[in-house]
Amino acid sequence: MMLSQLQELFQRIDKSKIFQSFVIAVIVISALTVGAHTYSLHPTAELALHWMDLGITVFFLVELVIRFIASRGFKDFFSKGWNIFDFIIVVGSLYPAAGSTLFIARLLRIFRVLRLVSMIPELRLLVNSLLKAIPQMGYIALLMFVIFYIYAAMGSMLFADINPVLWGDVSISMLTLFRIATFEDWTDVMYETMAVYELSWIFYLTFIFLTAFVFLNMMVGAILEVMSEEHRNAREEQTSDADMPATKGQIAQLQAEMAELKQLLKEKQ
Repeated sequence: MMLSQLQELFQRIDKSKIFQSFVIAVIVISALTVGAHTYSLHPTAELALHWMDLGITVFFLVELVIRFIASRGFKDFFSKGWNIFDFIIVVGSLYPAAGSTLFIARLLRIFRVLRLVSMIPELRLLVNSLLKAIPQMGYIALLMFVIFYIYAAMGSMLFADINPVLWGDVSISMLTLFRIATFEDWTDVMYETMAVYELSWIFYLTFIFLTAFVFLNMMVGAILEVMSEEHRNAREEQTSDADMPATKGQIAQLQAEMAELKQLLKEKQ
């Protein structure tokens, strides 16, 4: 009974907007303390930051315990990916920051900023959309790699004699093509080959059209499709949650009416 009451209390705390806002504020402060360590500070300020960092670590640990107790057990807690994500980050931040381990400890504490993703629903939605879009993006990336490889082989065969630094072999040619795809001084590369092959501009324009316009838009389209689906699912969940109290109220009303009917039947008998 005591455990049940404690669980209900922690559930209310965990779902409280005030508590969630406070956790987000602590995450932001944690990010600022990590950035402050990169400056040359007075020893007093360094000591204050050390104790502040210790307090933040303890708070994150307490917050994780609250969330664990509020869940329906070990299996329910670790069945949610974001809980596992927070658990790894909080446990990683417990790494002692002293001596030779100072650099590793500070590096692990940097990742506490990522907890903003798990705390803010909109960010969770974005990350979930990106993760679910990875399979589609993987096929697009595979096709993009094939195009890169074909153009790299062609470029190496055509332009290796002009500039072996940029077109010496397939691997170097792929790096050059990546530079062209990102529009990093690609016209200088094109004009250099056009001095020998006047029609080499066709090579560059077709490659840019395929990579920068076609494949990039395909990537964006895949992500937007998954994001729209995630938004739709989120709206449906919110609608179902909003309708749930009304459904429970209707059930309670029906139960009360059935009890009244049973009472009337007993009185008539």
